[in-house]
Amino acid sequence: DDFVNRFEKKVDDIRSSFAKSNDTAGPAHTALPCALTSFSSPDEISSLVTAGRPTTCPLDPIPSSLLQTISGDLLPYLTSLINSSLTAGYVPSVFKRARVAPLLKKPTLDPSDVNNYRPVSLLSFLSKTLERAVLSQLSCYLSQNDLLDPNQSGFKTGHSTETALLCVTEALRTAKANSLSSALILLDLSAAFDTVNHQILLSTLSELGISGAAHAWIASYLTGRSYQVAWRESVSAPRALTTGVPQGSVLGPLLFSLYTKSLGSVISSHGLSYHCYADDTQLIFSFPPSDNQVANRISACLADISVWMTDHHLKLNLGKTELLFLPGKDCPFHDLAITVDNSLVSSSQSAKNLGVTRDNTLLFSTNIKVVTRSCRFMLYNIRRVRPCLTQEAAQVLIQALVISRLDYCNSLLAGLPACAIKPLQLIQNAAARLVLNLPKFSHVTPLLRSLHWLPVEARIRYKTMVLAYGSVRGTAPPYLQALIRPYTQTRALRSSTSGLLASLPLRKHSSRSAQSKLFAALAPQWWNKLPHDARTAESITTFRRHLKPHLFKEYLG
Repeated sequence: DDFVNRFEKKVDDIRSSFAKSNDTAGPAHTALPCALTSFSSPDEISSLVTAGRPTTCPLDPIPSSLLQTISGDLLPYLTSLINSSLTAGYVPSVFKRARVAPLLKKPTLDPSDVNNYRPVSLLSFLSKTLERAVLSQLSCYLSQNDLLDPNQSGFKTGHSTETALLCVTEALRTAKANSLSSALILLDLSAAFDTVNHQILLSTLSELGISGAAHAWIASYLTGRSYQVAWRESVSAPRALTTGVPQGSVLGPLLFSLYTKSLGSVISSHGLSYHCYADDTQLIFSFPPSDNQVANRISACLADISVWMTDHHLKLNLGKTELLFLPGKDCPFHDLAITVDNSLVSSSQSAKNLGVTRDNTLLFSTNIKVVTRSCRFMLYNIRRVRPCLTQEAAQVLIQALVISRLDYCNSLLAGLPACAIKPLQLIQNAAARLVLNLPKFSHVTPLLRSLHWLPVEARIRYKTMVLAYGSVRGTAPPYLQALIRPYTQTRALRSSTSGLLASLPLRKHSSRSAQSKLFAALAPQWWNKLPHDARTAESITTFRRHLKPHLFKEYLG
C-alpha cells in the first residue's frame, strides 16, 4: 500500500498542474480509415502465440511456456476470442489487469525508501497476444499511409537504440567535420507513459484516420484498467488506472509515439533537428561559431516545447534535462547555458542517453571508462565462483554479462584509434583467460581463436557492416539508408554488378579526422573490401556467415 500511495501521488501531483482537457477529435486523415480485420486462419493466431517470449505473469493461469506447447489444442478457442475482440471493438476486462512489481532504480539507493523504486507492470500472456494482433494491423496501416514519425526509432522494425544513437552521432560528427559547433539537448520527462491523457490520445488517433471498431477497440483498451502492487508475499488492493498507457504492454509504446508525433513540428519550426526513442528526445542544433543568438533560439524552442508538453499533459523536467555543447573550430566561447521558465540548463562535459555516455569530444572516452569499470566488476564476481563452473557455463555467463556490454552500441566507436578502444580489448582478454581458466599473462590470440571470438576492433567492424547490409537491402531505418549509396558507373562494366558502394567525397574545408569517423565514410570503405559473396548475399544470415570468417581470418589469421 505504501508503494501504491507513492506511485499514485507522483502521477496526481503531475496531473494537478494541468488544465482539464476539452479536446475533441479533429478532421480525419485523408488516408483510408483503419479497420481491424479478423484472422481467417488459426495458423496466424498460432504464429502470434508462439512468437512471443514466454514471460509468465502472476495473473497467468498456467505458465506461458506450457501455453505455447499446448496452443495447437487451444487454437479454435484462441482464434474465436481474438476475432470476437477485434470485430466488436472490445477488450475483455480480465485482460486489463496488471501486476506491478517495484524495481529499485539504482543498486546504490536505499532499498527501505519507497521513493527509490519505479513501477514495472506485468501483463498476462494472452492479453499481450491480443495486443500483438492489433499492433501488426495498426503498424501496417500507419506505414502504408506514411503516418509514423521518421525520427522516432522506438519499437519499430529494424530500429533500435543503436541506430538512434548512430543517427545523432552522425549528425554531430558531420557538423564537426564542417567546422560547425553543435548543441545536444536531452529532454527528460517525468512519468511520461503514466500521464498520457486518454481523451487527447483518442482525439489524435481520430485525426490519423483511426475510426470505427479500431477506435472503439483502443478506447476499450485504455479504459477500465486496474493494477495491484506485489511486494514479496503481499499484494495491494486493486486500484483504477485512469491515465497513461501500460509500460509493460506491447501496444503502449506505439500509442505513446503517436501521442507525441506533433512535437516534431514544434521543434522543426525553430530550426532544430531531433531524434526520439520512445520518450527519450534528443535535440540537435548545429551553427557557425560566430552565431551569437544560439542561446536565445534554443531557449525559445524549449519554451515552446514546455507549452506543448503542458497542453498534452506531459511534464518536462528541466532540472534533469541535459545540455552537451560541442564547440567547433575557432569557436569564441566554450560553454553554453540556456534559461527556460526561470530554470537554468548548463552545459556539461558528458551526458548519458539510452545507456551510452557521450562526451563533448565525440571520442566516447567516458563511456569506455564506464563500460570497462562495469565489466571489471562482473569479471571479479564471476572469478569468485569460477571453480564451481564448467568451462561451458563460464563461457555462457561471461558472454551474457561481459561480452554483451562490450558489444552494446559498439558501432559508435567505429573509426576510433586502437589506443582508444584498448581498455575494452583488455577486458575481452581477461574474459577469455577466465573462461579457459588460464594465468593472467597467457598469450591471448590462441585463446580468442579457440573461443571463436573476434577482437573488439573486429566486433566494431562486424556491427558496422551488419548495419550497412541493412542499409543496402532496405531493412535498416531510412535515416541510415540515406547515408550510403550504390556505386554507379557511366558505362556498363563487370564491377557494376559487384555490389560496391560509392565512397563519401572529401569536402573542401572539412576536417579530415572528423570525416573519417563518419558512418557514411567508413561503411563504403569497409564494405568494398568484403568478398563478393558477402556483398551480394541474399539474406542477413548468409551475409553473417560470410562476414565473420572473413574478419576472423583478417584479425586472427
